[in-house]
Amino acid sequence: MSSLDKETAPAADAKHVGELGLASTNDVERIEAPVTWHAYLLCAFASFGGIFFGYDSGYINGVNGSKLFIEAVEGVGATALSESHSSLITSILSAGTFFGALIAGDVADWIGRKWTVIMGCAIYMFGVVIQMITGAGDPLGAIVAGRLIAGVGVGFESAIVILYMSEICPRKVRGALVAGYQFCITIGIMTASCIVYGTKDRTDTGAYRIPIAIQFIWALILGIGLMFLPDSPRYFVKKGNLTRATDSLSRLRGQPKDSEYIQLELAEIVANEEYERQLIPNTTWFGTWANCFKGSVFKANSNLRKTILGTSLQMMQQWTGVNFIFYYSTPFLQSTGAITNTFLISLVFTLVNVFSTPISFWTVERFGRRTILLWGAAGMLICQFIVAIIGVTIGFNHTHADPTDSTKTIADNISAVNAQVAFIAIFIFFFASTWGPGAWILIGEIFPLPIRSRGVALSTASNWLWNTIIAVITPYMVGEHRGNLKSSVFFIWGGLCTIALVYTYLFVPETKGLSLEQVDKMMEETVPRTSAKWKPHSTFAGAQRDDTRLVDPEKSV
Repeated sequence: MSSLDKETAPAADAKHVGELGLASTNDVERIEAPVTWHAYLLCAFASFGGIFFGYDSGYINGVNGSKLFIEAVEGVGATALSESHSSLITSILSAGTFFGALIAGDVADWIGRKWTVIMGCAIYMFGVVIQMITGAGDPLGAIVAGRLIAGVGVGFESAIVILYMSEICPRKVRGALVAGYQFCITIGIMTASCIVYGTKDRTDTGAYRIPIAIQFIWALILGIGLMFLPDSPRYFVKKGNLTRATDSLSRLRGQPKDSEYIQLELAEIVANEEYERQLIPNTTWFGTWANCFKGSVFKANSNLRKTILGTSLQMMQQWTGVNFIFYYSTPFLQSTGAITNTFLISLVFTLVNVFSTPISFWTVERFGRRTILLWGAAGMLICQFIVAIIGVTIGFNHTHADPTDSTKTIADNISAVNAQVAFIAIFIFFFASTWGPGAWILIGEIFPLPIRSRGVALSTASNWLWNTIIAVITPYMVGEHRGNLKSSVFFIWGGLCTIALVYTYLFVPETKGLSLEQVDKMMEETVPRTSAKWKPHSTFAGAQRDDTRLVDPEKSV
């Protein structure tokens, strides 16, 4: 066993809850303290990290359309970035984020969830400083190198903020609080769009340097703020430090350390950790990663099935085509010649995104994760196909030369183009209120504690891998001198949304209202299509106290 594994192996493994002096109960409703505003706000702060992700999606869209930035990269007189440069500049951050997310899983088990996010903030700020050099010397080299380094920081943040929030949030509001992460993503996109819109007419390098520089502020706020928050109690239980776990849980729930609520919740976490350790014992560094892929793909509760579920959920989220709207809407709408004020249209899309997301705060706890993903996929595929059909018949794809300016084009049917813009906005509504937050919520809930940090890291890395792939291929799909798909690209997104609908129905379980420990038990005892009917019937701590046999060899991974 490596030194890291020895350090990670909990000292409490050999003891039961009773021997540790912790109270226990069989009442599944008493394993968590009532939610207070103090606890709610404390847990909600971490969601601020979503601004990193969102701001990048918003600012790079506008910067890539800035005349001064285009001329800095391509040369004086250029009117657009080449497909290769547009692809490289947009996708390179996602490439860095992919590797950052994978690395963050190990770091989070080594130094803790909170300090991993703070480290990510520092890396991100360093990358922003390099991006600020854009315009001096080789502007392309500076923006690419800076976004690659910043991407590693975003990878740390995007993977571990979800992990951290899932582990500290009360179960009854966990979905709403983690949805707050997606809400902050939309706030970041909106802020970036407003700043880009406000600087686009500047005649100096501030037109693109100001949007780049403001990223620094978000990292500073999150990094400093997290220093005053406790780390995850589940992380301390995994490390065998029950004293710090008790202190952390006490601060998070706003209860005294000797409160019965704190004792019962801690007992449940410890008992579940011991149970999972019997199924997933400590091993070498390589073995801990290999544990994520153990078991049968046909067993709903196997580690492999959970890893596939987490990574595929994030893949499906990217397949919806939403990042096509936010990364490429400005150059795409410009290329159609049908829209005059493309920056304003992008801002409208962003506002729809922002004001639709808070709906999920209520729906995710009222109707459940699985339900909103099903309805969201259905709504998105309808919108995508409508946009595609209108576009290829009478909309975006049909333009003619402007009689007053031969260099410009005008849409043949303005009403049809307006209808397309409206359905794109409706698509954003469905995404923002369902798949946007839903995929992030689920990946933080489905993994057992021994592999949770690595499972969430793999799932987040999947998000960024597909983000990268889509960012790389999209300019070639819609570029005038490449695929030139125009509105036909929406047929592709609509088809992928159809796959997401079928996938959700067959494989996504319902985790609403369950503690992370109860999610483990639910996935043992039911299948996704019937998971919404499952109710917790016992606690891990109570079963251990009553000397109930916890490990069922038939259900072991």
